[in-house]
Amino acid sequence: MYKFRALPFILLALLFLVSCSLFKKKGEANTSSTTGWKYNNPDNGGFEVTLGAEQETGPGLVLIEGGRFTMGQISQDVFFDWNNKPRTVTVSSFYMDETEIKNVDYREYLYWLRRVYTEYRQVYRNALPDTLVWRSPMGFNDPYVQYYFRHPSYNNYPVVGVSWLKANDYCVWRSDRVNEQILIDFGELSPDPEQANQNNFNTEAYLARQYDGVTNKLRKSLNPDQTERRTSFEDGLLLPSYRLPTEAEWEFAAYALAGNTVQERIYERRVYPWDGKNVRNSIPRYRGEMMANFVRGRGDMMGVAGNLNDNASITSEVKSYWPNDYGLYCMAGNVNEWVQDVYRPLTSDDVDEFNPFRGNVYTDLRRDNDGLAVPKGNLGRLNVDTVKPVDVSNRYNYQKGDYRNYRDGDYKSVIGNPEDWKNDALDNKDASLKMYAQSRNSAGKPTPDFVTLINDNARVYKGGSWKDRAYWLNPSTRRFLDQTESRDDIGFRCAMIRVGSPAGN
Repeated sequence: MYKFRALPFILLALLFLVSCSLFKKKGEANTSSTTGWKYNNPDNGGFEVTLGAEQETGPGLVLIEGGRFTMGQISQDVFFDWNNKPRTVTVSSFYMDETEIKNVDYREYLYWLRRVYTEYRQVYRNALPDTLVWRSPMGFNDPYVQYYFRHPSYNNYPVVGVSWLKANDYCVWRSDRVNEQILIDFGELSPDPEQANQNNFNTEAYLARQYDGVTNKLRKSLNPDQTERRTSFEDGLLLPSYRLPTEAEWEFAAYALAGNTVQERIYERRVYPWDGKNVRNSIPRYRGEMMANFVRGRGDMMGVAGNLNDNASITSEVKSYWPNDYGLYCMAGNVNEWVQDVYRPLTSDDVDEFNPFRGNVYTDLRRDNDGLAVPKGNLGRLNVDTVKPVDVSNRYNYQKGDYRNYRDGDYKSVIGNPEDWKNDALDNKDASLKMYAQSRNSAGKPTPDFVTLINDNARVYKGGSWKDRAYWLNPSTRRFLDQTESRDDIGFRCAMIRVGSPAGN
């Protein structure tokens, strides 16, 4: 009888042992496969290895499981630009913001800049959005200049008037604030409201031991020569940087083909971020309602009073309408969104099949005389004379290489001083240096007159907006604007690389 009662406990014990065995086979071993030495053992030197780590999802992000898709135009090219020809590419898994960056998010950023950079007020002023984008010579939009960004009624509306450069600066700031909070939650740092000017938390500076902060409790070190240490990137605690998504990532996330894929077969190539070829909802409960915030026809920004078709005269709250199959809101309409890429009409011809992107500029990494890495933008706190370059691979020319225009990294990839383009010496040689079409004089020599707006400062934006027709809601459509410019119909959202397994935990 007692043996019978003990049977369930025996079965549970066996089940536990089997599960532990399976986990051990699946997980990483705690012993080096090349030396036989155990990791994380102070008796043999204390080489520390974080086992079984998986990347945590950062605040505001959604995991976008990658894969292959046909990137490029699928509907009629009404402008006959032919600037996005279809091609099959693969995008690795990444994270993307669930919504566009809101006014309240950007005001939090400005508040931090104004509070910290007390001696460098220009930093705050340079980050301000251009609220004058709302002005129109033939329209009375002046109230939005004053109220749209700062009035609490618009807290959850997408921020506009932000250039590509300012959007990138926001991503850098957000990366540092998220990682600082992670270290505070972990108990390594305490909040430091006294941060000021150069003495503020920066992820790269912290890892390079150029910033101490208010230390709470450091990690216990397994190195016999030290008792404690600060977190390193190899611990897997800190997150990779927030950034703008690439054009391929943005387009892949917008289509959300994971929602209509069966056993690797995509049963319908979408025109919009939802099924079907209509801009109205087909679900019986919501039938006829608009799927996005856009212009239905000339002069029709919101519909008829009492039955507004998209319920928004300008932008709408970032969680309006229905999310796509990745859970992302407003990937069509509301505001256009900046992406990382430099614009070129023929980008689709010069394309990598894996994570295609145009815009790389490689720079050298640097270390000081003590061998410590010098974080980018942090040279102001060091003696520049003590800094020396790191030995790097010669595969790319790190001083000269420029991948915004060509696929190789040789010297001819460099776009030099614009004055050089006027030289007669470039007329017959080094033609690859000339990225502008130039008119010619009677002698056949090039003149200083340039006839294109496309250059390395032209950045892609996508998605359609509250003031666009339905054509631009298609994720494959693309336009460009100078990276220093801003408009009342362009916002942005952030992305982050997914490290480790593509499908997550």
